[in-house]
Amino acid sequence: MKKMLLSFLLLLLFVEFLSAQNSAYLDDEGAVVFMYHRFGESKYPSTNIRMEQFEKHLEYLSQNDYKVWPLSKIARYILDGRAIPKKVVALTMDDAYVSVYTEAFAKLKEKNFPFTVFVNSTPIDNRSKNYMSWEQMREMQSFGAEFANHSKTHDYMIPKDGEDEQIWQNRIRYELETAQKRLQEELGDDTNENPKLFSYPYGEYSMQTADFIRSLGYVSVTQTSGPIGMHSDTKTLARFPMSEFFGNMEGFVLKLNTLPLPVKEISPKEPLTASKNPPTLTIELKKPLKNLGCYLSSGKTVPLEWISPTKVKIKAEDKLKSPRDRYTCTAQAKDGRWYWYSHLWIVK
Repeated sequence: MKKMLLSFLLLLLFVEFLSAQNSAYLDDEGAVVFMYHRFGESKYPSTNIRMEQFEKHLEYLSQNDYKVWPLSKIARYILDGRAIPKKVVALTMDDAYVSVYTEAFAKLKEKNFPFTVFVNSTPIDNRSKNYMSWEQMREMQSFGAEFANHSKTHDYMIPKDGEDEQIWQNRIRYELETAQKRLQEELGDDTNENPKLFSYPYGEYSMQTADFIRSLGYVSVTQTSGPIGMHSDTKTLARFPMSEFFGNMEGFVLKLNTLPLPVKEISPKEPLTASKNPPTLTIELKKPLKNLGCYLSSGKTVPLEWISPTKVKIKAEDKLKSPRDRYTCTAQAKDGRWYWYSHLWIVK
C-alpha cells in the first residue's frame, strides 16, 4: 500500500510539473521589440521614420495599455527563464544618430517611455555632427534611456576573406571591448544589474560570430523580424525594423500583436548560405499549424514541403540575391493574431 501511495504521489508531482511547464509556455506571449534608426530625416527613407508615424506609434502604445520596457529588462526575463507578461514592448534605436535626441527624445519623455540606443562609439568620440554627443546621452539617460554596444566602428562581425580565426577574434574583441569601455567611462557601469546588450552592425552574423560574442558575455539582437519569448536564443533576439515604408499604422499594429512561432527546432541555424543557394530551412513545430505560409523579403511565396504534421521543409524556387534575404513564416492564431518567425540568410 505504501509503495502504491508513493508511486501515486510521484505521478501527481510529475503531472503538476508538466502542467507548470505547459502553462509557462502558454502564458509566454512574448515581447515585441521595434528597431528605429533616424527620425524626421526624409532624405534617408530606408532608415528613417517620419515624425507623424512615430507619434502615432507612441500614442497607440499609450492608449492601449502596452508595457514599454527597456530591452535589458526583457533580456533579464529570458535569461532567468521567466514568462514575459502580456503586451510588453521595447523601443530600440541603432547608431545613435542625432535625430534620436533632437526629434524623438521629447516625444518619448512626454510619454515617460524608456528606450534603448545602440552606440558605435567612434563617431561619438569624433564629435560627428550626424551623431549624438555623450553629453546628450547623459541627459537622456536621466529620463530613462539606456545605452548599449553597437561596436566601435560599425564593422562587419563575420570573418573577412583571408582572416584567420585568431585575427578575427582579436578584431571582434577589440571592437566590442573598446566600445563597452567608452560606454562605461561616459555613462557609468550598471552591468552588475543589467545584461550587456549588443546589436550586430548591418544585422549580419554567423553562428561562429554569435557564439563568440555570447562567450564575451553579451545578449545580442538582430534586424531579423519577429517577436521574442522566454525560449528565444539570446544570441540572436529578433526585432521588427521600422522605416517610412514599414511604419504605417496597419503594419505597426499587426506586428505589435504577433506571437512567437511555436518552434521546437530549426535547421540550419547558420544564416550563411555558402554554396547552397537557394537554401533549405527545416522547421519542426511544437504543435501543428495548418495555415503556415512562408515568404521572401520581396513578399514572394516560398514553397513548403510537409514531412510530418509538425515538420516542414522550406526552399525558395530561385536563388536569393546578395547581400541578404529572409524566409519569414507566419500562421494565424485562433484569436486572429499572427505567429511569426523570420530566418536570416546572408548571400555572399
